[in-house]
Amino acid sequence: MHVLKLPSRRQSGMFGMFAILLLGLLLDGNLLAATLDPAVLPKIQAATFEVVAAKPVNDPLTYEKPLPLELLPFQERNDKYYSIGTAFAIGNNRFATAGHVLKIGIGSLWGPPALRDASGHVYAIDKIEKYSLQQDFVVFTLVDPPKISALDINPKPSMNDVVYAVGNALGTGVVIRDGLYTSDTPEDQDGRWKWMRFSAAASPGNSGGPLLDKDGRIIGIVLMKSANENLNYALPISLIMQAPDHLATIDTRAPYQLDIFDTVANGTFKAQFKLPLSLADFNNTFIKLESEYADQQLKALLAKDPDTLFPRGTGSNKLLHTVSRLHSFPGLITRSNTGEWDTVERSGGKIPLSANGYIVPGTAGHNILLHLRKPDNISAGQLYNDPAMLMNLVSKIGILTRAVGSEKIRVTSMGKPAQDTLYTDAWQRRWQIRVWDMPYANARIITFALPVPDGYAILLRFAAGDQEHDEQIDMQALTGFIDVSYDGTLAQWQDYLKNTTLLPAAFKDLKFDIDYGKRFGYNSKRIEFSFTPDLQKIDKDSKLTVGFSYFVDHSGEDHGKVVWDVSDVRVLADANTSDRVNVMRHVSPSDDLDDDYKSVWSKLQKRQHPYEGVAYSGDDEMSIATVVGKNDQGSNGVLYSLFYGVEGTRPADVMKTKLDLLSKSFRVIEP
Repeated sequence: MHVLKLPSRRQSGMFGMFAILLLGLLLDGNLLAATLDPAVLPKIQAATFEVVAAKPVNDPLTYEKPLPLELLPFQERNDKYYSIGTAFAIGNNRFATAGHVLKIGIGSLWGPPALRDASGHVYAIDKIEKYSLQQDFVVFTLVDPPKISALDINPKPSMNDVVYAVGNALGTGVVIRDGLYTSDTPEDQDGRWKWMRFSAAASPGNSGGPLLDKDGRIIGIVLMKSANENLNYALPISLIMQAPDHLATIDTRAPYQLDIFDTVANGTFKAQFKLPLSLADFNNTFIKLESEYADQQLKALLAKDPDTLFPRGTGSNKLLHTVSRLHSFPGLITRSNTGEWDTVERSGGKIPLSANGYIVPGTAGHNILLHLRKPDNISAGQLYNDPAMLMNLVSKIGILTRAVGSEKIRVTSMGKPAQDTLYTDAWQRRWQIRVWDMPYANARIITFALPVPDGYAILLRFAAGDQEHDEQIDMQALTGFIDVSYDGTLAQWQDYLKNTTLLPAAFKDLKFDIDYGKRFGYNSKRIEFSFTPDLQKIDKDSKLTVGFSYFVDHSGEDHGKVVWDVSDVRVLADANTSDRVNVMRHVSPSDDLDDDYKSVWSKLQKRQHPYEGVAYSGDDEMSIATVVGKNDQGSNGVLYSLFYGVEGTRPADVMKTKLDLLSKSFRVIEP
């Protein structure tokens, strides 16, 4: 996935991640470092707070069985709040914590972040006073602050002195642990300041807590852990105190990447806005700026090499001269390290559903891809218009589970989506966008579902609470690089074609004449053909696959443009046989393509085997093919191969008669 890499997401050792759901604020004197003056302990206790977020009251999810909440520790299952970090008092109604702790509240499905003291009293955040994304701190006020004394500040601590990390370690309560202030190290981006490094133990939940000297004075704010050694990082408290009041600053590298290639947009997320703001207004302003930055980065990334972005450039030529892969599982068109574009497909086995339905899961980059073959007892209209039904079927593959203690409980229903809209991609295909909330995880599930005759082709991602926009614009961009054929029984096709508002624009030029036991006909702006049961059985279980590909159109208003259009039409007598009629569109290869492409084109032009209209056998079937075309010379050459195949053996004259039946009805329309 590209990942908008803000500090809260790029530091693998960052404390206070939203997944830490253990709760409580307990000050255990037995855990305090013995060398710290006991007289300051009550002051530290009073000035240090848990940062909490209220648990969602309602859970829209349905599970395979009641959640075994008795497996959770007593405190966790009875607490109304999630514990997400630590904060401390630095002045008269002024408090500080790590910026990434409060960022958990942006786009959150939990309640807004608040502070909780040792007695369990919860204080709502009022105004954001100072903020720095790059230095990862925030200073704020409370609506009804407690009457406490702030900790003293030491802006010039001494190297190698004893220090104490204070924080809500692992969400189990505020503890104090000792170590040494070992060194300073420049921040990674430009060395604009130095992080303090210290050896006192710190754990997830410590984020935002104070780092104290031997006299209990604040020298820094605990932020993150070193990825490869037992050292932790803090921002010097002097930088927080010196930062300008009433200003939020954002200035940090945030690389952007898309799954279709290795190209990276190395941008800097840079902005400022005035404070104070309410917590809600701060969150709205931040997410607006973050979304605008993501939009800019994606646009810049796609514009970085516009002449080589599919379908442009010589790296696209193989795909532009390849007939459809005739596969109902969606593939992702990606660029290799050689610069060539090709379809990547990693699918698994079928997971059966009721009434002949199934789901095939797979992956491409950071995306989950699915092909859903709907059960026969569900109509296309029912499926397309009932997103809850869609997710109920998707849940059958087992990717939606909730961990409770040692158990993973499967989600069986997500309920109604929080968002249900349509998106039209670059090839005028219409995707149904649905977003479901997963409140317990502060996350969302996003599906882009493309209606196809037998069900859906689906692109799916999980999004953290504040990353919904980021993920959605990625997925929108990727839809233009999804390759899928349209496949189903004739009965499914008739049902699908009724849903006119969901059909791709390319279908306006396609006509299907389906009359069981009598006739099958196909007509487009390029070709037309038909056949009767004299050629092949035609009934509701006959299977039609319409394969789309990408090619340069040299006719009509699209002259010279790359279009997404039909290049292969295959009709099987039924799903249990290989008896089939197949019509394929071929284009003359460009000069840069290898000899394999040119050899096939030469055989087509010269009507050489297997296109000479003579029956041949292989793989326990008989086949026969011929070639039809008006424009078979030059770089704009287009030829059509007509194919008939049947299981077992048949006399050569019977096979020739069958091919003649198909050829007689076939007509090329495009110039």
